[in-house]
Amino acid sequence: MRMLKLGRRPYAETEAAMRTFTAARGAETEDELWLVEHDPVFTQGLAGRDDHVLAAGGIPVVRTDRGGQVTYHGPGQVVAYPLLDLRRIGIYVKEYVFRLEEAVIETLWAGAGVVGHRVRGAPGIYVRLADPHSHAQLHTESLDPFRGLGKIAALGIKVSQHRSYHGVALNVAMDLEPFDRINPCGYAGLRTVDLRALGVAASWDDMAVLLAEQLARRLQPQP
Repeated sequence: MRMLKLGRRPYAETEAAMRTFTAARGAETEDELWLVEHDPVFTQGLAGRDDHVLAAGGIPVVRTDRGGQVTYHGPGQVVAYPLLDLRRIGIYVKEYVFRLEEAVIETLWAGAGVVGHRVRGAPGIYVRLADPHSHAQLHTESLDPFRGLGKIAALGIKVSQHRSYHGVALNVAMDLEPFDRINPCGYAGLRTVDLRALGVAASWDDMAVLLAEQLARRLQPQP
């Protein structure tokens, strides 16, 4: 897998490049992993509803062809786009999503000592707000499965003819205010956090390298 650190790029430009790469790739095209930091933008997935954008203000809203609802990208967030041939890896979409989430969980623990959790039916990674270092099992049987949790990583992918693009975004040290202008991932009142809000000082570069390593480890082609 070829890794590219693209620096800070406009979202629309990057998404167009992903689609071009995916459409043009052939059976022998090497998989790539793009690491990028975006200018402020709200992105809507295919199922995204306009009423989940509460007050965009001066931040643009871009329609995309990924799954999921609305999210926010901005400086201080590591965005990883694996451009893969899933047949070459030997996995299907459900397993791919599991591996993306697993990579984030391991990155949080290795880089920050933070324990990431999954919430059934809500892709992405969550942390306990009161004790982000706790390994205790979540109890999500309540009417509010997000009670006491904050979302630290969002996931939205597109798979076309077994070729994946879009990816995962990990919040490191952001301005979190724009998340208050949306229902993150379609959930009203869902709190979004970053490592800095949890009291963890981590750099974008360090977390990007860790996330890339964890993704590459899990997304190598089968021999």
